[in-house]
Amino acid sequence: MSLIVSDIDARGVARIVVDNAANRNALGNPGKRELAEAFEKIAGADGLRVAVLTGAGERSFISGADVAEMSTFDHGHAAEGPGLTHRVCEAIRRCPVPVIARVNGYCFGAGLEIAASCDMRAAADTARFGMPEVLFGLPSGMEACLLPQLIGWGKTRELVYTGRHIDAREAMECHLIERMVPAADLDAAVEDWVAAILSAGPNAIRAQKELMRDWERMSIADAVQQGIRAVAAAHGTEETKRLMGAFVEKRRRKART
Repeated sequence: MSLIVSDIDARGVARIVVDNAANRNALGNPGKRELAEAFEKIAGADGLRVAVLTGAGERSFISGADVAEMSTFDHGHAAEGPGLTHRVCEAIRRCPVPVIARVNGYCFGAGLEIAASCDMRAAADTARFGMPEVLFGLPSGMEACLLPQLIGWGKTRELVYTGRHIDAREAMECHLIERMVPAADLDAAVEDWVAAILSAGPNAIRAQKELMRDWERMSIADAVQQGIRAVAAAHGTEETKRLMGAFVEKRRRKART
């Protein structure tokens, strides 16, 4: 049974849903593989503008790996799971357009690593977050290494050493998420971001996503130079002429009224 539902609408908005609601959208190795393949597939889609990742139902985004499955692993299977988690996260980070995590509930372990790999995170006020691996005798690995960039070293240590859960308000306060809204308003909050991205130049958005990845691995001096090259390359393109021209014309019309 497929656990991942994926489609791209006429606007170029991809929607990817982890559909294992009966098991709180937990991801075993087959589900991780399927989710990675979904992102790898949409990356090459013509007209792709933005992607939204969420979980089926109202209780869970991704509750983590499938602990029942993990408890039966031999060494070979145990090594495969972390590699597949990384493959999912890397596919999200390499996606050429912004990926928005629509966090509708539980977001634990591998689920939190996946959310951290997304570009932006909007969460329902009922969502909960945590890295519980140590409670199962495992360290938090793979893309848990992204957490210090989002929430700092101290908060990261608290989460990975204690395995405790935090609520959406605390996640908002420590900058783990960018928006927190009532569950009924979650779709509207995500759509607000989607509409803003769609109003921008598609080539500029792709260039910005690439720059974000460059900034993560470069020194400040190198990142500045990379930004200069990217801005210079964008000047004079049809997209830039069109958007700047529309802005100038709008100001002229406003000045005449």
